Amino acid sequence: MMKKTVVALLAGMALGSSVYAGSAPGDKKFLGLEVGAATVKGDTFYELNREGTAAEYGVRLGAQTDEWRTMFTFDYFDSSDDDQNVEKALVTVDYFVYNSGTEVSVRPFVGLNVGYANYESTGVDVSGIVYGGQAGVVIGITPEIDLDLSYRYSLSQTDEFDSMGTIVFGFNYLF
Repeated sequence: MMKKTVVALLAGMALGSSVYAGSAPGDKKFLGLEVGAATVKGDTFYELNREGTAAEYGVRLGAQTDEWRTMFTFDYFDSSDDDQNVEKALVTVDYFVYNSGTEVSVRPFVGLNVGYANYESTGVDVSGIVYGGQAGVVIGITPEIDLDLSYRYSLSQTDEFDSMGTIVFGFNYLF
């Protein structure tokens, strides 16, 4: 438990320093929620590399400019049907490859993620570093509201927890 707390605090400080390190004109901070359809591959008590699917949901905090977005997310996945549970804290960095510049802006992005996850199943409880990438599109509905749809894939460094892929729908309130 102590190890998880220390890693979560370090990740939060890393994000906090990038989010609040000084504001250039046009920088916006945001709070948001996300929900997704996730697939997890990991060992369970009765099957190696079992693939489970369920909803994943979480919260996000970040900052963005016209070209970049940095975000800290905490997500929770629980598939009791497949006997798998994942708690995951990620720091993501996204690059907007295009900005439509219209009133309702459309910005496709690609990005990287790194973080820490805890994977649990009957007889299995492992924690470790996760890393991967994501791609998607952000739609600026109003100057204060962004919606995004993306696919996030993360690999784990542990033997028992292989990977996690999620189609994510996010809602961000910019301030």
